[in-house]
Amino acid sequence: MEFDTIILGAGAAGMMCAAHARGRVLVIDHARAPGEKIRISGGGRCNFTNLHAAPENFLSNNPHFCKSALARYTQWDFIDLVSRHGIAWHEKALGQLFCDDSAKQIIAMLVEEMTRAGAELWLRTELRELQKTESGFALSLDQEGNRHNLTCRNLVLATGGKSIPKMGATGLAYDIAEQFGLAMTETRPALVPFTFTDGRFKPLAGVSVGVRATAGGASFDEAMLFTHRGLSGPAMLQISSYWREGEPISIDLTHGAALFDTLRAQRQAAGRRAVTTELARHLPARLVDALAPDLRLSGNLADQSDAHLKALCQQLSQWRLTPSGTEGYRTAEVTLGGIDTDAFSSRTMEAKSVPGLFAIGEAVDVTGWLGGYNFQWAWSSGHAAAQALHG
Repeated sequence: MEFDTIILGAGAAGMMCAAHARGRVLVIDHARAPGEKIRISGGGRCNFTNLHAAPENFLSNNPHFCKSALARYTQWDFIDLVSRHGIAWHEKALGQLFCDDSAKQIIAMLVEEMTRAGAELWLRTELRELQKTESGFALSLDQEGNRHNLTCRNLVLATGGKSIPKMGATGLAYDIAEQFGLAMTETRPALVPFTFTDGRFKPLAGVSVGVRATAGGASFDEAMLFTHRGLSGPAMLQISSYWREGEPISIDLTHGAALFDTLRAQRQAAGRRAVTTELARHLPARLVDALAPDLRLSGNLADQSDAHLKALCQQLSQWRLTPSGTEGYRTAEVTLGGIDTDAFSSRTMEAKSVPGLFAIGEAVDVTGWLGGYNFQWAWSSGHAAAQALHG
């Protein structure tokens, strides 16, 4: 069986590529249904893009690589596609866009677009062998016990990274890259909760607070969530992409507020109020109680000198912690790193040394922030590759 293009992976990037590709196109995936990661994303409502998506929202060894694809297929292009399919959506904080109803609508939209483009979809299909030929590639596939030998001119790697292995994630794209001599960058779990093996935060599990979190020189103002295992929430997931083992993270519990001025003013207005009571007006009471011993939170406001209030506010704004690690690929939303982008054209996503081989989405070393950015990279890179596929 001969195809113009075979796309490995029926996820966001793969389906987007198939929806815009020309010629005879086949998409294969080992899963039972397409778009499984789309289905579970955004609490089942799919944070499908971000209004503020721009190159500075992405991490890569080559920060310029993503610019071309993002510029040629923008968040506005995808929003237009969603709207044309009658999918209602809404904006949440920081430009994040979600379906009003269900992430399944995005999957159905992509499948419909693929079908309209004439692409075929084979599920429950495993790649067994892959070879380069003079005219393209030869593949041996196993579809529920049936062996198929196929050829194609273009092969697109859209199998994602290693994150969430229970969803079927593997390092297949990385193995194929190695087979063809393409370099890899370091891969690691990203957008992932931190763990603390001493269980120090178990009593605070479920408490959420707005913070400014910093690691590796990057800072984010978002919510932090205490868990039985450690720290999660958007702020922690964001800085996990910049953190390295053994390094501390810095948490500003004052969230940039002028807490010292507030406490000093309250000392004048309500000096008999307990320090812990006043702090509980600005922070969760359970958190204040947990911090009280370390911060020497005792007595009334009237008992506190300016020096002690300044020291207290400094501690709250520079709470330094060293995580034991992260929850790893088991719960990581994405994989940081991937196939080295130096091996590809940033305009076409085609490998420079292997004509006809393309890599898109999470498979390559481009990782977005939390908040719809990784989906936008899937749409943009998938579209870029589709425009460049050889007929």
